[in-house]
Amino acid sequence: MSEPVVVAESLNVRFADQCVLDDVSFTVNRGEVFALLGGNGAGKSTTLKTFLGTVAPTSGSASVLGHSVTSDSDFIRSKVAYLPESVMLYGHLTGMENIEYFLSLADVKRSASDIEAALKRVALQADAWHKKLADYSKGMRQKTAIALALLRSAPVLFLDEPTSGLDPSAIDEFNQLVTALSEAGSTVFMVTHDVYGACQVAHRIGLLDQGKIVGVFERSGSELIDTEQVHTAFAKRNA
Repeated sequence: MSEPVVVAESLNVRFADQCVLDDVSFTVNRGEVFALLGGNGAGKSTTLKTFLGTVAPTSGSASVLGHSVTSDSDFIRSKVAYLPESVMLYGHLTGMENIEYFLSLADVKRSASDIEAALKRVALQADAWHKKLADYSKGMRQKTAIALALLRSAPVLFLDEPTSGLDPSAIDEFNQLVTALSEAGSTVFMVTHDVYGACQVAHRIGLLDQGKIVGVFERSGSELIDTEQVHTAFAKRNA
């Protein structure tokens, strides 16, 4: 039986007289990759911020791991890993130093060998581990942030436009990593405008337009979601 991990039920968010999210409902189960796909202004970032507890629902509800975003936001933030579009790490520290520092803030103890194992798992080349983040590409920064999430044993990952600005090779590596995390039991919720990337990695895609879920696409067995079908629906809404 599927275990719901990220849940939105008739979620509404209004700012003054503007309706940003309009009766949005979906469920993301344990080990699933769910992509919320939409153009600029569709409401993707607001949905993500609602789950992180930085935007309050006007009505309806949202929960993560069975805990309400309105009453248990501190607990939720302690259990999830958030990867913003621009990863916020310290450029004057090395990859290893960044991870050690942020683990200490979270009061998580990991050995140097644990950290190295996580960096290997995300395929960050060993000669970069002791280089300053200022010299990292965006893809390398993302790998460092995901290694940090692995070391925190976060069961849920929230990803904001994770492939934006990456070259094709880095996108392929990123998609492989997300798939591996899902297969290991992590739940991944991502917001994106990248139709192809969403179809490559997601088990289900929710198409968001003007604050409403206007379409849902899902894999059929081991087959990937049909990119052409999703692109047609996306283009129709974002013409």
